[in-house]
Amino acid sequence: MRIGIDLGGTKIEVLALSGQQTELWRKRVATPQGNYRAILTSIADLVGDCERQLGRRGTVGIGIPGAESRVSGLIKNANSTCLIGRPLRRDLRELLGRDVRIANDANCFALSEATDGAAVGAKVVFGVILGTGVGGGVVVDGQALNGANVIAGEWGHNQLPNTHASNETGDLPLPCYCGRTACIELYLSGPGLQRDHAGVTGEQLAPSDIDARANAGCLQSESTLQRYERRLAQSLAQVINILDPDVIVLGGGLSNIGRWYTTVPRLWGEWVFSDIISTRLVKNRHGDSSGVRGAAWLWPL
Repeated sequence: MRIGIDLGGTKIEVLALSGQQTELWRKRVATPQGNYRAILTSIADLVGDCERQLGRRGTVGIGIPGAESRVSGLIKNANSTCLIGRPLRRDLRELLGRDVRIANDANCFALSEATDGAAVGAKVVFGVILGTGVGGGVVVDGQALNGANVIAGEWGHNQLPNTHASNETGDLPLPCYCGRTACIELYLSGPGLQRDHAGVTGEQLAPSDIDARANAGCLQSESTLQRYERRLAQSLAQVINILDPDVIVLGGGLSNIGRWYTTVPRLWGEWVFSDIISTRLVKNRHGDSSGVRGAAWLWPL
């Protein structure tokens, strides 16, 4: 049995899979906010609940919104900042009494979608999470790519291309928790879309409500979505120019806005260095369960 854990900013999900990929058990709880010890306890409790219910022991893989340093073994680059500088693998190994495998949550997402999801059969897959933050994962020939610095796919902390020209609202480049300014994550995350809309209209709306209003003919909401999709097209064009993936799969809450899949490929040709663009932009097949499935697969059968 393989147990996968998706440690997100708002929820922790645990999934148990049999050797035949059958789902055996699943549970979600809210993520304790800003409390590292409480997060450890929640994970240990969920694994314990799973194994008691099923009467067997499993391997444990966990997807996190960050990466584990190859030098120190401590967590880095996590937008759940209470994880930064913590020995997560060591602490979980002690709590669970076994080895634990850790990977970036976007890598887990990309691995799931490349294995039997929306990108099945593709040689090179770029998995994108557009949610509370913006992450990316790379899968080549069915294997997640970590990179020499364990940051492969971290496009969310590149600077937004042509920041001033694309920042039609007139704001100064925004500061990011990573210490830089104008990171893609600040503009293409769910909170980024909400902030951009509020800056122009004064309305505090969820992305789904902005989309609904645009579909109903609201010009201000339509303008917000057009700004967003132009930024998304520019940013993904950079990825295509460097990685040249067969498929880009979108995940996270903003992947549910259906217009991106036609508007963004229509726009990105302005910045892609090719006469013909064969890269496909597709929606995930497994929804917000892709990350936890990929985490389970960090251990082979």
